[in-house]
Parts: sequence; structure tokens; C-alpha cells
Amino acid sequence: MHAAAAESLLPFLHPTARVLDIGSGSGYLTHVLANLVGPEGKVVGIDHIQPLVDLASSNMAKSGNGKEMLASGKVRFVCGDGREGWKEGAPYDAIHVGAAAREEHEGLVEQLRSPGRLFIPVGEYSQFIWVVDKGVDGKVKREKGFGVRYVPLTDKPKG
Repeated sequence: MHAAAAESLLPFLHPTARVLDIGSGSGYLTHVLANLVGPEGKVVGIDHIQPLVDLASSNMAKSGNGKEMLASGKVRFVCGDGREGWKEGAPYDAIHVGAAAREEHEGLVEQLRSPGRLFIPVGEYSQFIWVVDKGVDGKVKREKGFGVRYVPLTDKPKG
């Protein structure tokens, strides 16, 4: 799925792109996306579980390239509710969601740049990838893609 997501977002991963990776988990796809944007691009990985945020940073720092991207601020991992996006870094050229939302989150579409693309799995039992494009004119086009099976986009654990 990471390859399908990266391929879908690729047209929006230009040299100065700003990218949001929601549900960044281990940080693998965040690292891939950071390598696909140019040297002036920025990638934010967000997860609501602090140990996963720490794991992603640790994993990325294992390579010289990853350590440099973290130190320079090209890549940043944050703890927060990804369903709300990360307004601090918006607008984004590309947003990837790595867990299935019950419905499309309009707040994420609002955080897209014009033009921009959102790649999001949607559904509970029957899930599909939705590609949401915001055109240069600000008009939004939604396209239902292929069936998938993702873990659900969840609330932060209590306690």
C-alpha cells in the first residue's frame, strides 16, 4: 500500500512540497515521502500514540540521511489527532492517511493547497481508497478507488 500511496501522491511531491503523513507509525512512509520531495520540501508525520512518534524518530535517525532530515527540520514527527490534520504546517501539497477513517474529514481537505491531493482509506467494514484532488481553482474532485483493508483511524488511548 505504501507504493500505491506514494505513486498516487507523486505528481504533488515537487521540490518545495509540504506533505502530511497521518498515522505515520514506524515512520517508514514518512521517510520515503521525504526522499521524494526536493531539498526544500517539508514532511510532517503525525500519530496520536507518543511511543509511535518516538519510534518513528528513532527509526529515521538510524540512517545518516534520515538523521540529517530530522536535524534540518525537513522531517518532523509530532503527537496529535491526525483526524484534525496539522494546521501548523498547512497548506499541504499532499496528505496521506495511513488508517481507515469512518468518513472523509473535511478539515483535511481544507488543509490542502490548491492544487493538492489527499490519499485516504475510508470505511469501516467495506473500505476503499479515496483520492481527493483540490484543483488550482479550489474545486474539489473525489474519486473512489480500489478496495482495501486498513486498521481504523482511532482515538488517542485513554489513561
